[in-house]
Amino acid sequence: SVLCRSLANLQILLAFLLLLLQAWWGNCHPQCLDYKPPFEPRQPLVFCKEYSKFGCCDLEKDEKLAFRFSTIMGNFDHLGYNICGKYIRSILCQECSPYAAHLYDAEDANTPMRMLPGLCGDYCSSYWHQCRYTLSLLLEDTGSPLQFANLTATLEEDRRRFCDFLELKDKQYCYPNVLTNAELNANLGSVREDPKGCLELCLQEVANGLRNPVAMIHADDGTQRFFVAEQLGYVWVYLANGSRIDRPFLNLTQAVLTTPWVGDERGFLCMALHPRFTTVRKAYVYYSVSIKKEERIRISEFMLSAHDDNQLDHSSERTILEVVEPASNHNGGQLLFGHDGYLYIFIGDGGRAGDPFGKFGNSQNKSTLLGKVLRIDIDNNDDGAPYSIPSDNPFLGENEARPEVYAYGVRNMWRCSIDRGDPLTGSGRGRMFCGDVGQNKYEEVDLIVKGGNYGWRAKEGFSCYDRKLCQNSSLDDILPIFAYPHKLGKSVTGGYIYRGCQMPNLNGLYIFGDFMSGRLMSLKENVITGEWQYNEICMGRDQTCRFPKLINSYYKYIISFAEDEAGELYFLATGAPSATARAGIIYKIVDPSRRAPPGKCSIKPSPVKIKGKLIPFYPKTVNKKPTTTPVPTTTTRKTTTTTKKTPRKPIIIIKPPMPTRRTMRKRRGGRRLRVGSVRLVSADGLSDRGRVEIFIGGEWGTVCDDLFTTKAGAVVCRQLGFRTALAVMKRAALGEADRTVRILLDDVECEGGERSLLGCKRSRVGKHNCSHAEDVGVICG
Repeated sequence: SVLCRSLANLQILLAFLLLLLQAWWGNCHPQCLDYKPPFEPRQPLVFCKEYSKFGCCDLEKDEKLAFRFSTIMGNFDHLGYNICGKYIRSILCQECSPYAAHLYDAEDANTPMRMLPGLCGDYCSSYWHQCRYTLSLLLEDTGSPLQFANLTATLEEDRRRFCDFLELKDKQYCYPNVLTNAELNANLGSVREDPKGCLELCLQEVANGLRNPVAMIHADDGTQRFFVAEQLGYVWVYLANGSRIDRPFLNLTQAVLTTPWVGDERGFLCMALHPRFTTVRKAYVYYSVSIKKEERIRISEFMLSAHDDNQLDHSSERTILEVVEPASNHNGGQLLFGHDGYLYIFIGDGGRAGDPFGKFGNSQNKSTLLGKVLRIDIDNNDDGAPYSIPSDNPFLGENEARPEVYAYGVRNMWRCSIDRGDPLTGSGRGRMFCGDVGQNKYEEVDLIVKGGNYGWRAKEGFSCYDRKLCQNSSLDDILPIFAYPHKLGKSVTGGYIYRGCQMPNLNGLYIFGDFMSGRLMSLKENVITGEWQYNEICMGRDQTCRFPKLINSYYKYIISFAEDEAGELYFLATGAPSATARAGIIYKIVDPSRRAPPGKCSIKPSPVKIKGKLIPFYPKTVNKKPTTTPVPTTTTRKTTTTTKKTPRKPIIIIKPPMPTRRTMRKRRGGRRLRVGSVRLVSADGLSDRGRVEIFIGGEWGTVCDDLFTTKAGAVVCRQLGFRTALAVMKRAALGEADRTVRILLDDVECEGGERSLLGCKRSRVGKHNCSHAEDVGVICG
């Protein structure tokens, strides 16, 4: 009785802890069984019609489920078909549900999934009363029929055990309640917002170990490779598989002016490839130099190597333009080719505070190139001047104005981009967005137009900075589409309008950030009013980003944004803003609430000839506390979004370590594995079932099924922290070891109470008259 009371108290304690965990897990996103977001099928489903608008199945998967249904229903007469068909169909179709991950207990990719979806209690009872003997038919395709023979025979005769196996205790997420819960489904498939309206996204790390990565571009040549520039003066080539070529595309470290000082704005700042790079084979770079102790901005042209498509010819450098910098800051640093084919150059106002140069500052003075957006034509320049002036440049005929000037009144534009346009309508194509770093109070985002005056130093954001200039009626400046105060951030990093394929929810969203605060932000245009709506972006909490390759944290200092050849969006950040610190990482932005249907965005990269070695990519970041999202203090929505993680029984499961054979003989912490330790080896990575292996003499080996019963299986399962053995599987039904694995035990007979198989009656270690075709397996419970 004392033991019973202790067990009862333990169960109460565990149940209480699980309730606390539910509150901690909080709101979860729908996910599919491939650990990716749901989607809208490209063609309507025929069998699981209720998930045609949004779910986890395409037509191919739908057809497979329909075939499985017809195979199962071939066992029924007409009456049985009418009674049980609706249950079988509904259970099979939950693989297509946008909540499949919840129904199959697949929120965590590191734990085993359920074999069948979780049902609500009433539905399970009805299913048992009407069609209980169909369970074995549903389980046949999940493994060997022999594997579940003992299990299903026991479950089908006992309603309590039957529903213990199938029921999901969370009444919100169990089937069919999950379909009818209006609050759960109100915003299904939309980008999730936290209680404060922050858009919750996830990230994928794609490169690391970089020294202040300032730019990432692509060649638009079908190879899907991208080029990453470091402030120090290196440019590296990354292939579509994530590996990096060991030879730099460009090495200007001997020429580039920069220092290891935190916050030094000088260095290699940008690169652009000719829009017809496959035929013209030219690249353009923007970097700081020192000429006779005079600091300058240099824009140079390089030719691609004749012998290597992944290297520039370093001897081919030709200076296109140089601009003297009166101070070490406000260097600008953007090169872009517009859809008109011209090269756009974005140069800062010359530095110091308040643009103090001349009567009105450099930015308002069109006779200097500082504080300007320039536009030049670099085509057909091989035999003459390095560039020419486009005939429609806005100040071409104006006295004392430099003909290169396209727009003016900018302070220090850091990161600009050109909108690809809506994939369907082309709307927005060619628009040029820039983040312009502010002075004392405001940061701004601008849309650049020909001949535009962007107000600096008269204005900072929407407010006056120089009141006398601000009140000048001839200013005629263009206001930003958005400005934010320094309580949100003190150094804007311009971004991109998302136009990729993989995340349809993000189409049209301008995503940008702030270097100092580490804040990710977004703007969405109201096409009717022309106004831009602001939403902060934060990292997904709880289970939202806990899927393979996804993370929910990033380094604070956001240096730049980028898009790949397919239009997917990235940002470059570092944990130590020094040109020599290898703390830079490139992150891909991922929407966990919705994706494009399978196959729609598939791209086969063109082959790339490699000279040198490939350095494989290994991610470093793991999920931890989200970077920008504070722990919520409000409890709103919690009652309607409880996660379904309530287990069927409050059982403590101790998972054994899984060392590799022979080579890893110690547990964590250096403790040696005890002789007689066991493990279950499953091809599916399941922890509660698999081939039985035992550790003897410094190696793992298998056990033959001769004389092995459920009593011996119980010894194995209890050793691993489970309560009992549900089934013992013979004839290698749970997997056969390869020839390199020794058979260590045979003829094992246990009473059931032994501490390990070595305490049972058995043949001597290594002595046997069997093969691996007789490896025994166990299903624990």
